[in-house]
Amino acid sequence: MTAITPQVLLKAYTAGIFPMAESANDPALYWIEPEERGVIPLKGFHISHSLRKAMRKRPFEIRVDTAFEAVIAACAEKTEDRDVTWINHRILKLYTQLHHMGCCHSIESWDDGKLVGGLYGVRIGAAFFGESMFSRASNASKIALVHLVARLNFGGFKLLDAQFLNSHIAQFGTYTILKNDYRPILDDALDGAGDFQSFTFDHDIDAVLQHATQSGGA
Repeated sequence: MTAITPQVLLKAYTAGIFPMAESANDPALYWIEPEERGVIPLKGFHISHSLRKAMRKRPFEIRVDTAFEAVIAACAEKTEDRDVTWINHRILKLYTQLHHMGCCHSIESWDDGKLVGGLYGVRIGAAFFGESMFSRASNASKIALVHLVARLNFGGFKLLDAQFLNSHIAQFGTYTILKNDYRPILDDALDGAGDFQSFTFDHDIDAVLQHATQSGGA
């Protein structure tokens, strides 16, 4: 079994590849480089009227990096809609190590002291690679994603990589680009210097919506 260190993992992201397992019970990891890459637009991110309305009711407290291991563990769990997950023990360990190195982050939705949704991903330069999300309450992962986009826009990020396009994120304007077209976008983002920590307005829904829905740019 080939050893993959956190440093090797970061290098792989800069080359446009990432690891996945066949299932949570499979100890092997496989390098993936999609022919069509899912990208969530940081400029032109779409939030539906119903989601805006839900956010204005402030159903969750949004926290950042306070329960990373709980978030990735929840993303690895089986659900009614997901019998098999691609997050195995090696992925749990590797990305937790990246988190301790300051390269991997979680956005968390809390309700009355309980973690009810969230997402995690890898940060390199001005690129953020979204890995997985989970939800135990209506809109919990979607609202976490809106907060992530606001944070990335505010911090000058250039790329939010979604890896693959699926129905859950298609509603936000997610699109696919061919592998050869993705590479220069990735390189440009890697050359940048996004600030993940500068956004301090998660309590202010108006500020979150404003920064999440910036228009213009690439």
